Amino acid sequence: MDSLQNKKQINKKKKHTTIVILTRWPAVYRCKSRLSKDIGAFKAAKIQEKLTNHTIKVAEEIQKKGFAEIKVAIDGIGIKAAKKWALTNKIETISLQGPGNLGTKMKRQFLKTNSEKVCSHQNRNHILLIGTDLPSISPFELNQAVHILNHKQMVLGPSNDGGYWLIGLQNKLLNPLFSWPFSGISWGSDEVLQKTLRLASLNNINFQLLQSQNDLDNISDLSPWLNYKNFRISASSYQL
Repeated sequence: MDSLQNKKQINKKKKHTTIVILTRWPAVYRCKSRLSKDIGAFKAAKIQEKLTNHTIKVAEEIQKKGFAEIKVAIDGIGIKAAKKWALTNKIETISLQGPGNLGTKMKRQFLKTNSEKVCSHQNRNHILLIGTDLPSISPFELNQAVHILNHKQMVLGPSNDGGYWLIGLQNKLLNPLFSWPFSGISWGSDEVLQKTLRLASLNNINFQLLQSQNDLDNISDLSPWLNYKNFRISASSYQL
């Protein structure tokens, strides 16, 4: 009896975070537009596919350990095709990102994921959003972000271009909906992180930053990842 109660207590401690992976459908001319101009649309789409698969695989490592559950929010494809793709790739939860800029899409995923928990009478988990532009992302960074949300209201993974590759919010910031701290930001500029932190401070949101990473957006970003000794990713794996 005591053993059963202990297991229940352990389960309650786990899976208190939902990791939402934001990605684009890896089709020619539907993704990596900046990279496509440098290396061609076909190769750029292949890289997008590799990055998406890698990010999902990394997130699944956290899910297997019971610390989080994952869902994928995809863009550039219809819902029927998305569900078929998810079934083929053994992805349990799939949704569309919907219209709007990055801030609008992020807000939609936070609120939608939170409301899904409420409607299904599940625990309202903390929520992490991550992109698929980091070949170097590992379970370590995601596990670190998950644990940070246990004592911080927000966690951000800064990117070297002035934005961020990860953002996480505690569930209490969504219940009820708080003043959204990402309104009025020029997405795609080099001041996204700076303005986000300023707005978070104005809203009295305590936060913690992860280590800075470099998003893979253009050919200059691609070259470091082709160094097999440093990053264990070879040029041949991307079919370049």
